[in-house]
Amino acid sequence: MSDELTPETPETEATEETEPVKTRKNGLYPAVSDELAENMKSGWADTELHGLAPLPQAAHTAARRAALSARFPGERLVVPAGHLKTRANDTEYAFRAATEYAYLTGDQTQDGVLVLEPKTGEDGHDATVYLLPRSDRENGEFWLDGQGELWVGRRHSLAEAEQVLGLPAKDVRELAAALKEATGPVRAVRGYDAGIETALTDKVTAERDEELRVYLSEARLVKDEFEIAELQKACDITARGFEDVVKVLDKAEATSERFIEGTFFLRARIEGNDIGYGSICAAGPHATTLHWVRNDGAVRSGELLLLDAGVETNELYTADVTRTLPISGTFSPLQRKIYDAVHAAQEAGIAAVKPGADFRDFHDAAQRVLTEHLVAWGLLGDLTVEKVLELGLQRRWTLHGTGHMLGMDVHDCAAARTETYVNGTLEPGMCLTVEPGLYFQTDDLTVPEEYRGIGVRIEDDILVTEDGNRNLSDKLPRGADEIETWMAGLKG
Repeated sequence: MSDELTPETPETEATEETEPVKTRKNGLYPAVSDELAENMKSGWADTELHGLAPLPQAAHTAARRAALSARFPGERLVVPAGHLKTRANDTEYAFRAATEYAYLTGDQTQDGVLVLEPKTGEDGHDATVYLLPRSDRENGEFWLDGQGELWVGRRHSLAEAEQVLGLPAKDVRELAAALKEATGPVRAVRGYDAGIETALTDKVTAERDEELRVYLSEARLVKDEFEIAELQKACDITARGFEDVVKVLDKAEATSERFIEGTFFLRARIEGNDIGYGSICAAGPHATTLHWVRNDGAVRSGELLLLDAGVETNELYTADVTRTLPISGTFSPLQRKIYDAVHAAQEAGIAAVKPGADFRDFHDAAQRVLTEHLVAWGLLGDLTVEKVLELGLQRRWTLHGTGHMLGMDVHDCAAARTETYVNGTLEPGMCLTVEPGLYFQTDDLTVPEEYRGIGVRIEDDILVTEDGNRNLSDKLPRGADEIETWMAGLKG
């Protein structure tokens, strides 16, 4: 990685007409001479872009802003994108815009802020997105600053951003001062931009800001056409990623779970933006750890691979799919027995997903089927299914809820109120996961020894439709026989 020309000790260079530029001394290169600084100001072609097409979701983001405006009339609303986060020393994590900001603008650039300003004397708001403009060449920012365009690449000018996003764009560096002087009621999404929050000190309250956060979470419960298409795309790419993994299981056996992780990640980066969450590539007994993301264990023939992974599209919508696969390509009798129980539970859960159903219905349906199997296997003594469910004893092996909302976040709509989410009613356009599982820990003395170290989960992404549901991830097989046939075909 190239060392910056510019300084480790922060200094400031400025002219009377321009903003100061942070530089770094004591790097591999000497300080910048006046002659070089002057030379770098000129001789550059005009690269302004014209006639740019708006984002494909621009009409949808406009509708979302209109709904937000109607919900909070007469109030200034501030929604930031967030900043880069340091990984170590002078390197940063890849930037991912805050979900609320991206949902309302379609923009994914760092440091952006959306502001909805109440119109004077009339209803509604004027929406403006505040962004970093192009790097300044006159003051050397574009090549002296570590985030200048020479180092990290070109960004849109404000005029270009207006064409792409479909709303006015202004310089974000002027926003904090303006917000300090602003009067009237304000709400802001917190946790992404400390500078904006400081500027709004004494103007906002935690309670009012929480109402904004909750609204934006609940607004995403029902997906629009664009979002549904993106989720379908995410599932389709994810299916190809699972196929990629099956094709290289022999190589994973020679290395580790990391080969599986890397294989899926390659597909995510080729066809999407990223993975939507840390991939769980859990082989053998690691499958009994719900969020096994270390992915450094052995991959052994005769054991199961629990692969929980999802591709995030370029517009930041993610799939969330799990398949439990026999690494050899064939289930053992006991593996199949446990797998079939989970599959039957998932079938019952999916069947319960429909308009008008309670959100909890699919969980209850899946838990009942799992409990019936656990009781039939003699793992709960002489207790009845009803008594086990009453006491929740099945949870020793089922462990988790059977699903969650899905969208721009893998656990989408997390700030929604209990009455509108977990205790709510399903509506067409909602998208959720159905993912029952059974997990028998290696040290669980309450089950036969042969069960220990086996973990099975099956997860699909289910869209609630007008007349029932649609499985967005149905390109991947689920039944045990189908799994074996599918794997045999991919392995050749």
